[in-house]
Amino acid sequence: MSLRVIVAEDETIIRLDLKERLEGASHQVIGEAGDGETAVHMARELRPDLVVMDIKMPAMDGIEAARRLTEERIAPVVLVTAHGEQALIEKASEAGVIGYCLKPLRDKDLESAISVALSRYSEFQEMSQTATDLSEQLETRKSVERAKGILMTKHDLPEPEAFKRIQKMSMDRRRSMRDIAEAIILAEDI
Repeated sequence: MSLRVIVAEDETIIRLDLKERLEGASHQVIGEAGDGETAVHMARELRPDLVVMDIKMPAMDGIEAARRLTEERIAPVVLVTAHGEQALIEKASEAGVIGYCLKPLRDKDLESAISVALSRYSEFQEMSQTATDLSEQLETRKSVERAKGILMTKHDLPEPEAFKRIQKMSMDRRRSMRDIAEAIILAEDI
């Protein structure tokens, strides 16, 4: 699978080596940066499939850049570094980095880190979407329950009939039940 990749490394020779390795593995390097801040701006604009970056860079280090890219759900990040201290690895993990490779690089290590990062990122995206969906469902249910209560009180309806009314208005008006419920609530608050 060919990926669109941004490479961020402050040392030009290492950045070119990373680019060559990635292109040799059939990936397309769509951007290069010499610091974390530029990498973040570039990633926001280009929306790559992956960002490969060093930890120690000027303007913004790779860990802070990775934190921002992760929070904004722009792309998975693989850090490539000569620094393998446990504290640094923990800091990278807390920032949301899901791929970590130590220099000197071997092609198979980089590809393995990329595969793991893509897989984990996909899982995180799915979990995030599930959480969003569940939150939406909960908010819809709260609105419908409140609207049912209003209809039950205002029109002296039993609960199933109040629900059927909301459902029918939803179908007739081709609007979601949440939209109808919120309109009922809003009309009651006026």
